Amino acid sequence: MARNTVVGNISSFVGNALGGVRGWNNLAAWAVAGTVAYYLWIKPEREAQREREERAALRRENDRYPDVEKVWPRPDPQDTGLIRGKVKDPK
Repeated sequence: MARNTVVGNISSFVGNALGGVRGWNNLAAWAVAGTVAYYLWIKPEREAQREREERAALRRENDRYPDVEKVWPRPDPQDTGLIRGKVKDPK
């Protein structure tokens, strides 16, 4: 098969996959679609991520006790009776 035929077939396939529009119309359509996608999906997500990072930075900055753990300790299942067997001696 000749090289020109393969390139032509690939070009034809890509053109048909993109809706069959060729030339400047195709480029303009993709530019509009890309712009709309940016303003509807990408930009709002980036702004939301930036706001989350700023809020987290403010929380870290305003934390008076950064070395204190913020979660409750989990009780030992042996002491609470969730695991059967020999119970530990109370301290």
